[in-house]
Amino acid sequence: MKSIFIHLLLTICCLPTVFSQTLPEAKELYLQGKYKEALPTFEAEYNAKPDDANLNQWYGACLFETGGNLQKAEECLLVASKKRIQDSFLYLGRLYTNEYRFTEATEAFSKYEAMLKKKDDAAREKLEEKRQVMSRLRRMVSNTEDIQIIDSLIIDKSKFLSAYKLSLSSGRLDYFDKIFISDKNIDATVYTNEKETKMYYARPDNDILSLYSKEKLLDEFGNEKKLSTTNFGLSGNVNYPYMMADGVTIYFAAEDENSLGGYDLFVSRYNMNNDTYLSPERLNMPFNSLYNDYMMAVDEEKGIGWFATDRYLPEGMVCIYTFIPNKVVKIVESEDENYLANRAHISSIKDSWSADKNYSNLVTLARKEAVKKVEVVHDFEFVINDSKTYYTMADFKNPAARNIFSKLLQLKTEQKDLSDKLEKKRVEYSTNSEDGKRRIASDIFSMEERLEQLQSEIPMMEMQVRSQELGNS
Repeated sequence: MKSIFIHLLLTICCLPTVFSQTLPEAKELYLQGKYKEALPTFEAEYNAKPDDANLNQWYGACLFETGGNLQKAEECLLVASKKRIQDSFLYLGRLYTNEYRFTEATEAFSKYEAMLKKKDDAAREKLEEKRQVMSRLRRMVSNTEDIQIIDSLIIDKSKFLSAYKLSLSSGRLDYFDKIFISDKNIDATVYTNEKETKMYYARPDNDILSLYSKEKLLDEFGNEKKLSTTNFGLSGNVNYPYMMADGVTIYFAAEDENSLGGYDLFVSRYNMNNDTYLSPERLNMPFNSLYNDYMMAVDEEKGIGWFATDRYLPEGMVCIYTFIPNKVVKIVESEDENYLANRAHISSIKDSWSADKNYSNLVTLARKEAVKKVEVVHDFEFVINDSKTYYTMADFKNPAARNIFSKLLQLKTEQKDLSDKLEKKRVEYSTNSEDGKRRIASDIFSMEERLEQLQSEIPMMEMQVRSQELGNS
């Protein structure tokens, strides 16, 4: 009996701390913006009282703030809104904004505004901020680029570069050494061009990442140079560089105070006239989103590109999308808000496909690993017949043929040397005196006579080699 009591006591002591947190304490955490800490208690209370409007509001708001189950968050917030709980409309507006459901977001914000007290300036200012975010996203969604996304792969972030099957002509991507900023481990990558004469990478610079380059100097890289003294005019980390083969166009990702999510994708171009980079352009949706979007790479030889994103994925996982780059930016043309939202979100890659095109060959090409060509050094090239060409002495199967071919090589060497000497003698003859010309003429005659003899012997010997090899192979 005593052992059972001890077991029960240990079980109670080991219960999650959530049950020791009271509802008033969870409310206080909620008001302090500590949504993650408050969430377990609200979830437990909600499960016990699923019809309680206030619990639906708190639980739904915490789910939204922590990036949890947004479908459940909407469900709870709708229950709260039916009971006219004021903040439920603000949260619904924010949730609909993030899902690019702008008509519904506008309606929810209007209902929230109508419930505000006349002198509640702080709430009105907060509402205006959310409306500005909505307006910005609405403009971006309306400018979603019409690209064909032909493939996708969900992969562990620690291995994400393995999805980038670049052609040899497009250079090489690698992981950078571990980088720590403020004791936080940050991922970074290195791009090296095709000829391996230049590399681009991110490294710490005043507590943020900045882009640098190095050039090949003899057996190692050196001459480090910061690409932009102002960090491209961006306020946060600049990372994940990829330089196009033209050596001018560079893609990278950056965290900025105006970013949609964490990392946004940018493109800039090198100005050779003053050795600077132009102001970067933020890429359109669907390349960018409210999440981290990074590592844009375009393979001109294959005619495809890749980019990474962690949108709608659990921590530590990323999705690598494969797309067909546009030569000129083309915008999705549609008045359908839902269709535009789906294209911006990449709800389905098939939505981006052209009806009359088959992308299977491109998908296969995109997944194909580049194979580095091994240069084979040949001793010679000798055609045996239409289906056989020999490059080394070891190719010969017949000893007699090999022996004759050895003599043939000697004759060809003699022929080449004699031709070179004859050419020099003819030049010497043209610039010499009469006595000298008579002496040189005799040498030229002897050389020409030997060359004629070789020109006759060599083809006959070639026939003998082929005859011996084919007759006894």
